Amino acid sequence: MRKQLRVITVASAAALSLVLAACGGGSSTQGSDSGSGGIVIRGCTPDVPLVPGNTSETCGGDMVDAMTAKLVHYNTETADPEMDIAESITTDDAVHFTVKLKKGYKFHDGTEVKASNFVDAWNYTASFANGQKGSSFFEPVKGYAEVSAKDSTVTEMEGLKVVDDYTFTIETSEPTSNLPVRLGYSTFAPLPDSFFADPAAFEKAPVGAGPFALESISTSEYKFVKFADYAGAYPAQVDSLTFRVYTDDTAAYNDVVANNLDYTNNIPSDFLVGEQFKSDLQDRNLVRETGRFAGVVFSPADEQLKDNLKLRQAISMSVDRQLVIDQIFNGLYKPAHGWAPSVVSGATNTACGESCDFNAEKAKQLYAESGGYDGTLTLTVNGDGAHKAWSEAVCNSIKNSIGLECLVVLTPDFATFNKQIDNNELKGLFRTGWQMDYPSIENFLAPIYKTGADSNWSQYSNPAFDAKLKEAASATTNDEANALYQEAEKMLGADLPTAPLWYPSTVVGWSDKVENVHINAFGVLDFSAISLKG
Repeated sequence: MRKQLRVITVASAAALSLVLAACGGGSSTQGSDSGSGGIVIRGCTPDVPLVPGNTSETCGGDMVDAMTAKLVHYNTETADPEMDIAESITTDDAVHFTVKLKKGYKFHDGTEVKASNFVDAWNYTASFANGQKGSSFFEPVKGYAEVSAKDSTVTEMEGLKVVDDYTFTIETSEPTSNLPVRLGYSTFAPLPDSFFADPAAFEKAPVGAGPFALESISTSEYKFVKFADYAGAYPAQVDSLTFRVYTDDTAAYNDVVANNLDYTNNIPSDFLVGEQFKSDLQDRNLVRETGRFAGVVFSPADEQLKDNLKLRQAISMSVDRQLVIDQIFNGLYKPAHGWAPSVVSGATNTACGESCDFNAEKAKQLYAESGGYDGTLTLTVNGDGAHKAWSEAVCNSIKNSIGLECLVVLTPDFATFNKQIDNNELKGLFRTGWQMDYPSIENFLAPIYKTGADSNWSQYSNPAFDAKLKEAASATTNDEANALYQEAEKMLGADLPTAPLWYPSTVVGWSDKVENVHINAFGVLDFSAISLKG
């Protein structure tokens, strides 16, 4: 995605508090106010209503980011955390944190953002009774285990206390030096009092405190308008921002080329070949290295794969990653030999070992030793993403390397795909992708592979891995934490619950009507910066 992404290097917890308290908002690139007009960008169907603590996928996540403000904002170019709603976040021991809020931030319903809006929102999201997908992100907070336990009636975490309207404290159960870095993720966004009065009504008309307010929802479009009373450092430069749902990325691409759509974040692979997109979209395209990961999950519902490590290794080793990247992505992606991209501090790209090295001869040997696979191996991908070409190339590589028949299965959309995963309906392989929530290697491990985590599609469960994550989270410096996270990542290499494929670059295009197009370190459009020409 863009520049080198890094986690703040911290010599001590006290130094962390000083760095974060000193950072101010407003250093991200922003466009000049266009004065009037709106833009339409490519979107996809959210998996759930736009409740920050329950939105864990990118379709809804992009919309939530456009409509919310958080304690911390990540710099568009560097991903460094900067103060947003927070005036400061301080700690002396990485256990006791004091958060002071800026005054004047308002929700779209006109009410002011106060400390209780954070504390109440976090308690709601963490509570087992509310079934929110973002619950596990609050695990460091003291008392999380009690509120998140199955059938628990406890609704408030002991570690959260409101001091006054603009101050609250966080106590963690163990030292968590990178906690402030995490607080720019959308699940930590505040919720207005109206949410707690009627959550069902909120789902139909979500309210945030960000630069854009939701105006309307239809089956094909989600329209947001500029929030006139936004008090932050990142005001919208356009009057409206409409996410138009596309199930065909080629259609979206063609609409951008024809200036009928203002932005797309998915360039179909056909147009990457020979860099055709650069010819079609001269001076209207951007390629950036980003905090993204792509791979395939060995379905936990497939008994042939579940307990057969050699079979999983054989399949992974049979994929010629570089060839697929060269043929399908025109060499723009990087082969993955680990689970965290190089833009993240602590990433090594070595944890997968030889299982991610293309070796047809060794793959055949392991395949024979594994006893093989009975029937046709399927690779399921969602049909509303640009996944058909690469998945067919992966299947062909598997077939050519070890002789295993492989068939690509397309679901209608991501929502259907996600439901099939949740219901354990898929066999064989299915795609996985991760766009970082906050700039830490931990984000590529804990939310995806920790026992019981919401995004743990592989249903991986390793007590030693969980314990290593816990040990790393308690480290007092980034270097110490990264070394421990690297040990945890090596366990994934030994167990291979998923097969890393590549680290995607973000390739985007836009119409000739807009300017100031910037992609942040997460691969997402800077919604506040984009503006209309003139």
